[in-house]
Amino acid sequence: MNTYQYLWRLIMNRPVLYMVNALAWTAIYLAPIAPGLVTKQFFDILSGASGLSYGVWGIIALLLGATLARMMLIVFGFITDVHTRFRMGMMLRRNLLEHVLKQPGARAIPVSPGEAISHFRDDVDQSEEAASWSVDVFGMTCFAAVSSYILIRIDAQMTLLVFLPLVLVVTAAQLATARLMSELLDSVFSNSVNLGTGLILLLAGQKMRAGTFTVGDFALFVYYLTFVTQFNSNVGKFMTYFKQMSVALDRLTFLLQGAPAKMLTIVKPLYLKKRAAGLALANTEEQAVDSADHQTEPWEEAAPQPARIDALERLEVKQLSYRFPDTGRGIENVNFNLARGSFTVVTGAIGSGKTTLVRALLGLLPKTSGDVLWNGRPVEDLGEFFVPPRSAYTAQVPRLYSDTLRNNILLGQAETDDCLRRAIHTAVMEDDVAYLPRGLDSVIGPRGVKLSGGQAQRTAAARMLVRSAELYVFDDLSSALDVETEQKLWERLFKQRGDATCLVVSHRKAALHRADHVIVMKDGRIEAVGSAEQLLQSNRTFQELWYGDELRTVES
Repeated sequence: MNTYQYLWRLIMNRPVLYMVNALAWTAIYLAPIAPGLVTKQFFDILSGASGLSYGVWGIIALLLGATLARMMLIVFGFITDVHTRFRMGMMLRRNLLEHVLKQPGARAIPVSPGEAISHFRDDVDQSEEAASWSVDVFGMTCFAAVSSYILIRIDAQMTLLVFLPLVLVVTAAQLATARLMSELLDSVFSNSVNLGTGLILLLAGQKMRAGTFTVGDFALFVYYLTFVTQFNSNVGKFMTYFKQMSVALDRLTFLLQGAPAKMLTIVKPLYLKKRAAGLALANTEEQAVDSADHQTEPWEEAAPQPARIDALERLEVKQLSYRFPDTGRGIENVNFNLARGSFTVVTGAIGSGKTTLVRALLGLLPKTSGDVLWNGRPVEDLGEFFVPPRSAYTAQVPRLYSDTLRNNILLGQAETDDCLRRAIHTAVMEDDVAYLPRGLDSVIGPRGVKLSGGQAQRTAAARMLVRSAELYVFDDLSSALDVETEQKLWERLFKQRGDATCLVVSHRKAALHRADHVIVMKDGRIEAVGSAEQLLQSNRTFQELWYGDELRTVES
């Protein structure tokens, strides 16, 4: 999709609204035509060159009326322009965000988060800007056509000098390279207009002395010159914005990572309006759902509720593989099963593929091959499937935000005292909350810098546990915990989890002791499976993980 097609698809997002906006701004730009003619008559009356009988005060009343009418048009034009731009921007951001969220988490964006945010903000704004200025160019072109007709009938030579700067501006903009800054173009615009103004003044004086040019004609040219100057500058600005739009399209397309650029401009509902009644936001899911007999408009539809899920009875992983493109490392042909209520620990040396395994399972990395079956049925889209209430996940490095502890745990979920209290208790955080200055309402700082490493991990655990899930996945949860706190966490988790299934990445003995099954990873493959007792007897890798330096000392 080239830039012209991109602009056209943005316009056709809401064609009626765009046309209303275009008509509004065309009327705004055509509005000075009438005051210019009135001004001409005013000065012709003063010089005795007009036969109209309105009088000076009648002319002044017409000018005031035209000014008020243009002011009202400008207010209406700004309203239509804001609505047009807002919907264009929201469409682009909605479609881009939807695509990003559908990608595997680890490869959702090809740039840093900060750079991606700048693309969402600045490149979308550039696209809006170019589309908005297309309306101005259309309106100003209409003004140029009408004013040219009027001025040519008065004096063709003078008219050519009025619009000569426009030729220079268009030429400069067309020859401008990507490195030419907008300030340089503005300088070209300003100087070309000043040159044209000087020529007009010189030629008008000669014509007035010759009697072929009235004072009213001179006033009309000078009056229109103000708007012609704006026309020259704005046409050049639109061309600059159009070039910037080309760059913005390239950047936004890059974020799509191979998906067609047309995805950016797919027309989908934005749900920008809400009912007049019931304006208070719902605090619980029950309040958020409309009653069955309530009829809603299309824009009033509630967010789709999660489909009813099947309780996890058995999770099967077959031949699951993933390789990192840059290093070739990863996992290959991993097979294992998780039964309902089981507690399975994945362990292995650093770099053995433990984290890669759970991230590929959850769809955070795009599997290269293999299947995952939930109760015997293949899961097509792992990333969309493994979310609450099916599964909850705690990453190796907790993602915390500069907000209250409560909001970091809930992440927008409706709060119920019992659910939040149990999650905090299970995560062994009740004492920490009690000592914080404002308890759960204490702000924890960017990335949770006001918390210790263990508190950050337990906050992430509480965030996961507050969401009732069929499958809990822990990635090295207790690495920053002391022995006593870790022991309490696993004990409470076993008591509170009910028949939920747990998949835990860990090398800590407290977790390995409680495991129904231990999966030992080595070089991206499963080397052994069994209980801790069995593996201590039969597997060298597990023995090294369990005894560590003790085993090497004995052997030496």
